[in-house]
Amino acid sequence: MEQLTAADESKQRELRRMKLVATGFLVVATVIFFAARSQEAGGPAWVGYVRAAAEAGMVGALADWFAVTALFRRPLGLPIPHTAIIPTRKDTFGNALGDFVGQNFLAETVVREKLRRAEISRRAGEWISREENAERVTSELASVVRGAVTVLRDEDVQAIVEQAIVTRVTAKPWGPPLGRLLEQVLTDGAHHKLVDLLCDRAYDWVRDNHESVMRVVSNRAPTWSPKFVDSMLADKVYTELVNFAWAVKTDVNHPMRRAVDTFLVEFSGDLQDDPLTVERAEQVKQQIIGHPDVQRLIDSAWGTAKKMLLDAAEDPSSELRKRVREGLVSFGRRLVEDESMRDKVEGWIEGAAAYVVNNYRAEITTLITDTVERWDAAETSRKIELQVGKDLQFIRINGTVVGALAGLLIHTIASIFFA
Repeated sequence: MEQLTAADESKQRELRRMKLVATGFLVVATVIFFAARSQEAGGPAWVGYVRAAAEAGMVGALADWFAVTALFRRPLGLPIPHTAIIPTRKDTFGNALGDFVGQNFLAETVVREKLRRAEISRRAGEWISREENAERVTSELASVVRGAVTVLRDEDVQAIVEQAIVTRVTAKPWGPPLGRLLEQVLTDGAHHKLVDLLCDRAYDWVRDNHESVMRVVSNRAPTWSPKFVDSMLADKVYTELVNFAWAVKTDVNHPMRRAVDTFLVEFSGDLQDDPLTVERAEQVKQQIIGHPDVQRLIDSAWGTAKKMLLDAAEDPSSELRKRVREGLVSFGRRLVEDESMRDKVEGWIEGAAAYVVNNYRAEITTLITDTVERWDAAETSRKIELQVGKDLQFIRINGTVVGALAGLLIHTIASIFFA
């Protein structure tokens, strides 16, 4: 038997007190009956009325005592049929209770109506739009993030990252999508700024590397060529290079620029349609993925992300928590002010609840029936009696009083019409 709580002990004392009161009514009726019965012969006429009332009160008290007792146990321990109803039919009651809850509380129309009247979205919006509440939610979310990140094993997450991201990225050829992307860039003209930058850097390099150009030309000159001729030739080559680089830099319609555009257009097409170019792109892809630096980057991706998440979650002033907090406040205000938004959210909530009750009603009510089935029969009877037994004792008291009044009325009618 489970140990009673303080509240249960108080209820038990009240139950005992009410049982004594109800039994006291029976005892009083019994005493009055025997006293009146002994004085009825030769006594005044009113004694018969008292005896009849007391006798009917005794019958009513005993009948209601039997009825109340039969709910929880066998009266006097006798195996009378249809007694100890709660212990013997506990599972039936549990099934009936589960069906009742499922039909009357988990019906879709009932659930939708209750949710609609509750105005959950508006109340949630009013609550979450307050800064202190948004901060509280943000703190709880940060705790959840910290807990989830801490529980996850690094090697498992790393395996998922490699499986879900790296494998998918490398599974399909890179050539066609890169070709389409390059084609779109060329169509939009977004590459012109990059070409301008390259032309600027090329001109700057040629202008600032006179000695390097001179040395290259001199080194490539024949050994029999005089040095002053090599110097003049190198200086001429340098001047032509500077002029060429300047022309490419300043003339947006320079043939060199058009040649670059033509090459890029052809290259974007080859990436999409030319098998040889696509194959070369795949080889480059494999070289990139297999590069030690790239592998180290992939291996450290989760560690870096984990550290960033933990740092952001633990710092109340972090940009992540600030953004989440501001987003919650903004969302809450929209729920309060925007009726269409509220209606949309209410529709989501009602739809989700309707889906749950329509598809999992049996599983929910099974929670009731299975729980009742696991209860011990005697313990269940004791707990229920502890909760409602005090009120049931009034049935015994009322039975005594009503029985006495009924007996008095019957005796009076009989005395008037059958005397």
